[in-house]
Amino acid sequence: MTHKLVIVESPTKSRTIGGYLGADYEVVSSVGHIRDLPQPSEMPADKKTGSLGKFAVDVENGFAPFYVVSPEKKKLVADLKRALKGADELYLATDEDREGEAIAWHLLEVLKPKVPVKRLAFHEITREGIERALANPRDIDMELVEAQEARRVLDRLYGYEVSPVLWRKIQQGLSAGRVQSVALRLVVDREKERMAFQSAEYWDLTATFTASEGADAGKGFTARLTTVDGKRVATGKDFDDRGVLKNAKVHHVTAGEAGALASGLAHSSYSVSSVESKPYKRRPAAPFITSSLIQEASRKMRLGARQAMGVAQGLYQRGYITYMRSDSPALSGEAIRAARAQASELYGSDSVASSPRVYASQDTNAQEAHEAIRPAGDKFRTPASVRGELSGDEFRMYEMIWKRTVASQMADAVGSTSTVRIGAKTAAGHAVEFSASGTIITSPGFLAAYEESKERSRYEDDTKEATQDKDKRLPQLAEGQQVEAEDLEPITHATTPPPRFTQGGMIQELEDRKLGRPSTYASTVDVLVAREYVRIDKQTLVPTWIAFAIVRLLEQHFPTLVDYAFTAEMEAGLDRIATGERDQRAWLHEFYFGADGDGPEGLKNLVESLGDIDAKAINTFEIGEGIAARPGRYGPYVERMVDGERQTASIPEDLAPDELTVAKALELFENQGGDERSLGKHPETGYEIVAKGGRYGPYVTEVLPEDAKGKPATASLLKSMSLETITLDDALTLMSLPREVGKDPESGDVITAQNGRYGPYLKKGTDSRSLETEAQMFTVTLEEALKIYSEPKRGRGRPAAKPPLKELGEDPVSKKAIVIKEGRFGEYITDGETNVTIPRGDTVEGMTSERAIELLQEKRAKGPAKKKRAPAKKKPAAKKAAPKKK
Repeated sequence: MTHKLVIVESPTKSRTIGGYLGADYEVVSSVGHIRDLPQPSEMPADKKTGSLGKFAVDVENGFAPFYVVSPEKKKLVADLKRALKGADELYLATDEDREGEAIAWHLLEVLKPKVPVKRLAFHEITREGIERALANPRDIDMELVEAQEARRVLDRLYGYEVSPVLWRKIQQGLSAGRVQSVALRLVVDREKERMAFQSAEYWDLTATFTASEGADAGKGFTARLTTVDGKRVATGKDFDDRGVLKNAKVHHVTAGEAGALASGLAHSSYSVSSVESKPYKRRPAAPFITSSLIQEASRKMRLGARQAMGVAQGLYQRGYITYMRSDSPALSGEAIRAARAQASELYGSDSVASSPRVYASQDTNAQEAHEAIRPAGDKFRTPASVRGELSGDEFRMYEMIWKRTVASQMADAVGSTSTVRIGAKTAAGHAVEFSASGTIITSPGFLAAYEESKERSRYEDDTKEATQDKDKRLPQLAEGQQVEAEDLEPITHATTPPPRFTQGGMIQELEDRKLGRPSTYASTVDVLVAREYVRIDKQTLVPTWIAFAIVRLLEQHFPTLVDYAFTAEMEAGLDRIATGERDQRAWLHEFYFGADGDGPEGLKNLVESLGDIDAKAINTFEIGEGIAARPGRYGPYVERMVDGERQTASIPEDLAPDELTVAKALELFENQGGDERSLGKHPETGYEIVAKGGRYGPYVTEVLPEDAKGKPATASLLKSMSLETITLDDALTLMSLPREVGKDPESGDVITAQNGRYGPYLKKGTDSRSLETEAQMFTVTLEEALKIYSEPKRGRGRPAAKPPLKELGEDPVSKKAIVIKEGRFGEYITDGETNVTIPRGDTVEGMTSERAIELLQEKRAKGPAKKKRAPAKKKPAAKKAAPKKK
């Protein structure tokens, strides 16, 4: 009997595949990449010189990378080698994109198998999908491997050359990246547009009209003023971002004119000037690709990019959907038949398109996978049939994918759109026209199963005729027919600034500009959030002042690297390497050393010819009236000079750059920083007590004379207090802390109530116990304090044990229950033996059993964290032990 070893990259995937294969197969996981480019400090001593020592890439010799097995993967590699010793065949079944192809190649290079090797690509983890893959093994696609390697080398060169410039001129720990930096520029550019925006006011009128005769007599509808004297009434889209009308052919209705029109129409007669009816037809959306899935998950499920991909990955690895990284909307013949059969069965034969719908990618380089993201299998499982197996976000996403796939093979939605225009003349003789539209769906087609959501456009309401609604039927009217008008009302509008990107909108923008690949969209957005270059506010991406500084430095000194067209061309170059049309080494040489002739300047020369960079200028953003915003080590702040002295005030984290006006900056100065609010004098010392804002929050303090010795008494405000409302009595109460509660009758130690870094607590000698509320510092009695000390100690700052936040089933390794708990440093996953902090981008609500198992497995693979040892005391030199014989 032959023994076959199958290596996949995910523990969850290995369990699912192992359940379909027989006893002849052993399925194990590599837990992602097993080797990578090392950090310079990890390079062998004999390779720490030149470009190899700097990048782990030998720039002078064809950009050859130097790979090492990651330290946390050495034990795993040893386990894989042991498993391979007993195998007769090796199947490399990593994901089918470039990253998966590279993982397979690295496994081959490290394991050096002496048995036959076959490359498998599971587009779906179902029995039929696995059988198809086993029947069609192939070799590793080295062109895909070279494309992934070129990207990895390029990103290393880019990051290691540019990031140090950011460290020196802005702040330590910052990073630059090929797609990351242009994505950040998109966010910052949009915020700059918002900061420069000037609103314009425009008006129109609405009225309710009623048919006075005919079959629909007495039925009313609302219409909006659309023309005055034959000119279309201006809407928001007719103004530029400076508030200037940019279309001379439209009529700008002002507040005064709107009132005059309303008055002039009060006694006018109204008649139908035209009635139009047009056929309505709408096609279903194409099946999901990675970008459209993330966008729809953002709009319909309120998931971030990383969360959406995490849920999709769990569904794929458990065999519910096909591979989740795809830029092709095509469906296989089996999938088309399955979708059409279910549509016919569930919605009727009339709901199915007359012939199979075929979808093709608009991207000529689409090749990450062969098919769209759809339900797995040759026959789809309905959402109802998997409701007992999936829950929460998993079920909602599966249902969404199933509906979209089935709807893609259904008939068009058809109906009719009617538009009616009502004419009248004002008392002053101005001809006006009101319009209303309504659409009636006569055959819903695919809408019976699914309707795609859309990002709300900037002037969505203005792009429609007044109150144009789906399934709104207007009354039957005839041209020339008289109608009655009432509720004639002037309505004011104002232009709005360009909307910030949502995570879904950002991914749409990256896709439209061809920046990055489907497999990188989620991680690109996630990096911006994780590094705190942007924050998420009401689902939109708001840049920080650090982001402004990064983009300014890159635009001024590395303009090519943040040029949208140049970045898109780099992505196209990687695509050409993947198809064998471009040589990897020549492409990297052109990027780093520059192209011949009039091509872009190479990265090496850009870095070497930087010259002096004015760090202060890079980090200073003028607000107005001598006030500037600057990013700082402890957060952003505003500064100004007052009587020759520099004055600063912290900028709140939740204040967006476009909200930092001169007026707001002056308010910040008033409430924190240089100026302060006097509360009165201390009744005992006579010193003035002031409240002011600091870098670590608002506080009260006493103002000591210049010749006074010692430090002033200070105290932080409680969470329930504010600078605007705190009183002198409040301040005196705060400054009275620590408060003596009493003495322990057994030990004689004094017990005090205090406020500390981790909140309110009791202190008795060296023994501290947490209090539940800030109010207890002033109210806790000796009896209550003694009771707290009689209970088992839980550690400083730790309250009583709380129940788990979420239960996630049994861990297959430890056989113990997996739960999510709340810890001192945030939520974490544990099975009682292994703990792992919930990564940034994941949430308690979105955490699935599969994702938790994978995180625990990755933590185990890394082994226990190495403890940092304190510097050893110097001892007399000892004799070195003789080297062990090999």
